[in-house]
Amino acid sequence: MGMPSMPELLVILAIVVLLFGAKKIPDLAKGIGKGIKDFKKAVKDDEDEAQTRELKETPKGEDIAKSSSREDTKKA
Repeated sequence: MGMPSMPELLVILAIVVLLFGAKKIPDLAKGIGKGIKDFKKAVKDDEDEAQTRELKETPKGEDIAKSSSREDTKKA
């Protein structure tokens, strides 16, 4: 099972035109494109949010040194 050949693609295209009409096809393509764009944006936003959350939760090198010196003074 490989890629459809040219005659098969033309038959599929003809069926799509008959079902939706020539005027609806650009609207359908715009809707699909917008949906893909929104999905990619949502994925990127989630990745950025996770990265920001990770940076807030991870202490920096200086903070680690300060917190460990504070714990040493509390124990003494």
